[in-house]
Amino acid sequence: MIASRRVVVGSLVALALALPIVAFAESEAVGGGGEHTNYAFVFGAIALLLLAAKLGTLVERIGQPAVLGEILIGLLLGNLALVGVPFFHAFANHALLVFLAELGVVILLFQIGLESDMKKLGKVGVPAFIVAIVGVIVPMVLGWKVVGPWLFPGQSDIAYLFLGAAMTATSVGITARVFQDLGSIQTKAAQIVLGAAVIDDVLGLLILAVVSGIAATGAVAGGAVAVIIGKAFGFLVVAVVLGRLLASPLGTLFSKIHTGVGMKLGLALAFCFGFAAAAQAVGLAPIVGAFAAGLILDPVAFRRFRSSAFLDDLKQFIPRAASAESRTGLEELARKHEHRHIEDLVAPIAHFLVPIFFVMTGMRVDLGVLADPHVVLVAAGVSVAAIVGKIVAGLVVRKGDRLLVGIGMIPRGEVGLIFANIGKSLGVISDALFAVVVIMVIVTTLVTPPLLAMLLKKRTEPEHVPGAVAA
Repeated sequence: MIASRRVVVGSLVALALALPIVAFAESEAVGGGGEHTNYAFVFGAIALLLLAAKLGTLVERIGQPAVLGEILIGLLLGNLALVGVPFFHAFANHALLVFLAELGVVILLFQIGLESDMKKLGKVGVPAFIVAIVGVIVPMVLGWKVVGPWLFPGQSDIAYLFLGAAMTATSVGITARVFQDLGSIQTKAAQIVLGAAVIDDVLGLLILAVVSGIAATGAVAGGAVAVIIGKAFGFLVVAVVLGRLLASPLGTLFSKIHTGVGMKLGLALAFCFGFAAAAQAVGLAPIVGAFAAGLILDPVAFRRFRSSAFLDDLKQFIPRAASAESRTGLEELARKHEHRHIEDLVAPIAHFLVPIFFVMTGMRVDLGVLADPHVVLVAAGVSVAAIVGKIVAGLVVRKGDRLLVGIGMIPRGEVGLIFANIGKSLGVISDALFAVVVIMVIVTTLVTPPLLAMLLKKRTEPEHVPGAVAA
């Protein structure tokens, strides 16, 4: 308790010290009247955003994922104007800060792609696949054709499409963290949920490509949808095939220039941003390209580069291990870290940029719209529909832990926020609907940990969930 209090006080003091500096920089920019970018303001704003994001991670002390705290702190800062403090309003619309946030979400999807294994995606089994399909279709239909039109009439069909799309994808990160914290990551229920979450993330990205394309064309015509789906599939297929063909030769070529970690990271990021640019060029969201880049990069492409210093030391120690069993264990540990080396290199960049995306997302939510009881009603209805849609997905599992699987699929997290941000940037989602989606993400993220804990405490058999699907 004392440590928590010190963290809070220290973070607030840091924010209080940084705020006048940024305010002064902003006033100097206003007074200067020049056209040059005021980098003092930008750097100060980044400092404040990072401090705010770290303050938001205090929610982990009450069992909630850090992403929730980052969104909440952004909500707080972005809505201080409601109590007469409009200072942070400038952050949400500043071009450079918006770019950093977008860069953060590209890195996030690149990470998700790196952590996804195409072979494992094909081996998660029929239960996970069907849970994923149902978990995408039911919430999508509920948001697009039921809850949106009924509770929020007068919006465009494309807006309802984005609402439904934002309700589709389960957050892999949040779900995995919850099961891990509860010591149940190896149960069959957890494996079904995690496998399904990975699949419906992929489906969600495809839906994002389709819905974004529809928003760009301004129509929901069958022919246009077919073209967009073909373009999305075509891009993913070409990206994966071409990327697989190019990754290893390029890795070999650049390793002849230098085999250091800097070259390795630079090549990985070049793939990430190159594929993001290619996706944007063909009319898809950049995050689709970043995800594809993460999927195609594997350790084989970087086999000629040096490993980390830790791995070098570990490999030198392995032959001196006392027993064959110890050597085998150390070799498995070395392979694990070698396989994850790119993820480990990208992680510090993600620690910098991804929290900025979530804090900025919270800042973009205008809580003033909640003064309208109708918006509150819509947010409640969408949240209930989002929860019910995933619980229905759990019903395809045979008797046992259907409810556990369904509840494990509930949190939406970062993917739902990505949908909402893109919808708003395209001008098809209003401020009120954007706030509704963010509240839905917060609600679904909040309810999952306590519900999972309650159910898991009732199970004495960790392997209780069968892996088959009801006929």
